[in-house]
Amino acid sequence: MFYGSCNMQDFYGAICLVRVAPEAATSYRYFMHIIYKICPETLWHEARKVNSFTGAPIDVQDGYLHFSMEKQVKETANKHFAGQTDLLLIAIDADRLGPALRYEPSRGGDLFPHLYAPLALSAVLWVKPLPLGPDGRHVFPDLDS
Repeated sequence: MFYGSCNMQDFYGAICLVRVAPEAATSYRYFMHIIYKICPETLWHEARKVNSFTGAPIDVQDGYLHFSMEKQVKETANKHFAGQTDLLLIAIDADRLGPALRYEPSRGGDLFPHLYAPLALSAVLWVKPLPLGPDGRHVFPDLDS
């Protein structure tokens, strides 16, 4: 779908020019960097009242909001939210978070997105339920929409 290439330094640190195949041009996912937050419903409802999310207790303790990229979010759910109900999956446009968003090494050396500021709800693309399936694992919605 993409022609040309960008390395991770280009992608995260500068503007990287690529030509996009016509079939990809209709999907917003190819033009924005999306990160994900798993959040208990009660915390999210509180955030909606003030139009800002300051984090779950672990976020407050660590001094930043924890997020995952698409390739990481299912493992995050399994490791940190196993068996929990009443969760939401929140998609965020990372490009709208500015310099307070940093990618730092974490689990297995992977770079994870950490936000050193409250999350303005204007950066949220969508919020969807994250129910448990019959096997006790979370059932993820389609991340493309």
